[in-house]
Amino acid sequence: MTAGQRNYAIVTASYWGFTLTDGALRMLVLLHFFQLGYTPFTLAFLFLLYEAAGVGANFVGGWLATRFGVTRMLSVGLLAQITGFLVLSAVSPDWGAVLSVAWVVAAQGLCGVAKDFTKTASKSAIKVAEAEARGEGGDSRLFKWVAWFTGSKNAMKGVGFFLGGALLQTLGFAGALYAMAGALAIVLLAVTLSLPPFMGKAKASGSTRELMAKSRGVNLLAAARVMLFGARDVWFVVGLPVFLYASGWTFTMVGGFLAAWTIGYGLVQASAPALVRRSPDGLSSEVGAARLWGLLLALTPVAIALALLAEPARPDLVLVAGLCVFGAAFAVNSSVHSYLILAYAGSKKAAEDVGFYYAANAAGRFIGTLLSGLLYQSGGILACIAGSAVMLAICWAVTLALPRRHEGSALA
Repeated sequence: MTAGQRNYAIVTASYWGFTLTDGALRMLVLLHFFQLGYTPFTLAFLFLLYEAAGVGANFVGGWLATRFGVTRMLSVGLLAQITGFLVLSAVSPDWGAVLSVAWVVAAQGLCGVAKDFTKTASKSAIKVAEAEARGEGGDSRLFKWVAWFTGSKNAMKGVGFFLGGALLQTLGFAGALYAMAGALAIVLLAVTLSLPPFMGKAKASGSTRELMAKSRGVNLLAAARVMLFGARDVWFVVGLPVFLYASGWTFTMVGGFLAAWTIGYGLVQASAPALVRRSPDGLSSEVGAARLWGLLLALTPVAIALALLAEPARPDLVLVAGLCVFGAAFAVNSSVHSYLILAYAGSKKAAEDVGFYYAANAAGRFIGTLLSGLLYQSGGILACIAGSAVMLAICWAVTLALPRRHEGSALA
């Protein structure tokens, strides 16, 4: 195994551990506070700072990862997540609603920073590790590595959804958080001892203007990413779990479906390279694939909405079936986008470009989370699906403008 392959394996394994606890955290918070009687909008509000913090964390995290190295930023992200768990474990049922919500929102904000510091550092490390492996005599494997990393970590998040429900039932809210903090402490120790301390370190941008000066491809892809992830979270965060529970599903059934959906979505992501024809320049066919799969995805919520408007006998089963199709198309789109950002990213400041892109990703999640509570409370699950369709139409329109050549070449 080459040094590049070794570093890739270590980064992937550490992010698996982080993602497992991150998925569990979402289910812990959602189910625990739903049991306490919180409204759909309040549940969405609990996640807002978590998502909003990710915008700044990605943007700043990319600069910090370039300045200090991705290993240090990965360690900082893991440490911040551990701290967030311990802060969240202190919340008490005896507290008033205002104090409880404020405390949970603040702790979730810290976990949001942790998630996006860790994600930016990990994705940037892939670019560095792949370049090392290619320099040691290997062929380009960037698409395969990105697809496997992204798909496998989302499968782990699905397992985390199930784990969160199981831990809540067996250990209680605080006990589950203590257990997850202990597991992440082991991951943090392993990362600190096994990865090169200055991995990915380079000369960072010296001004905000320089930091914001992204290529056309990065800017357009970031705009598409806002809409792509907003279109998922507008139904995923609050609308779907509450709708299924209101349709007679148990917490275990709801958590099980979310876990199965996310695991399946991750497996499709990992297999995306087999569904996309590769091009010698690394962009022309891949951008075409982003446009095609973006159109297919945009049509899916339209079909779901039409099926629900027909008032089927089991709207919950119709919705679940439609969202399985949505998940497959969404997974391919997400995987292609995750590859394209690294293909567009500059080699010396890849972490900054990746951080900028995932700041857009976090902005999309923030918008989707906010709308998930608002739309469900005002128009039910159908309003959430309609919101998803509008966002995906915008996402597809943006991909039509993506450059099919690297900067310095003629653009198509």
